[in-house]
Amino acid sequence: MISIIIPTLNEEDYLPKLLDSLRKQNLKEDYEAIIADAGSTDKTIEIAKQKYGCRVVPGGLPAKGRNEGAKVAQGNLLLFLDADLILPEGFLDTLLKEFKEKNLDIASTDLEFLSNKKIYKIAAFLCNIYYRFTQRILPHISQCILVKKDIHNKIGGFDEKIKLCEDFDYVKKMGKITKFGHISKIKFYSSVRRFEKDGLIYTFLKLLFAHLYIALFGPIKSDIFRYRFSHYLKNR
Repeated sequence: MISIIIPTLNEEDYLPKLLDSLRKQNLKEDYEAIIADAGSTDKTIEIAKQKYGCRVVPGGLPAKGRNEGAKVAQGNLLLFLDADLILPEGFLDTLLKEFKEKNLDIASTDLEFLSNKKIYKIAAFLCNIYYRFTQRILPHISQCILVKKDIHNKIGGFDEKIKLCEDFDYVKKMGKITKFGHISKIKFYSSVRRFEKDGLIYTFLKLLFAHLYIALFGPIKSDIFRYRFSHYLKNR
């Protein structure tokens, strides 16, 4: 069985699109969908439970949400997905086939942005080149992560003290004890809401500086970079 874990916070507009795309996968293996919710005040939980029959557990920021989902997962494989993705038909079958044939422990795939604007086509192309080029030097994955559950448990899951790029730290730890692979035969589709909200150049520069900070000083465990989870900030 594969356990699909999705951290959420007020995702009523995006989550149904992802869950609909999961229903269309025609996957040969059994799967379960686990929603790790960080306290949504919209209809996210209602939609997940009543319309799609997902299991819902308390979450938090993405690292905590992923860990909480993994704790209750019944599958021997964990697939961590962001809530604003869409998977094309046949995605999971190809992903699992490549994962097993290449004898991988952790993997991700190419991406495509959900926009017809040329700038986003170029951005996706550059992201994919970057991910492929760095997989042997400094592996980095985000948004879509397939990993063996026993390996996830072995490293203690995601570091919940990290404020930004927790997946960077996660795969770095994995790289020391596992076989990592980037599967380029398939791609998932990601929304451009972060770029539309904050600006494409600003977002890429923030991530670039975050990666440089990590390379020089280690994981980001302070609020030097403001993190916006689902572009929904609670008034606290």
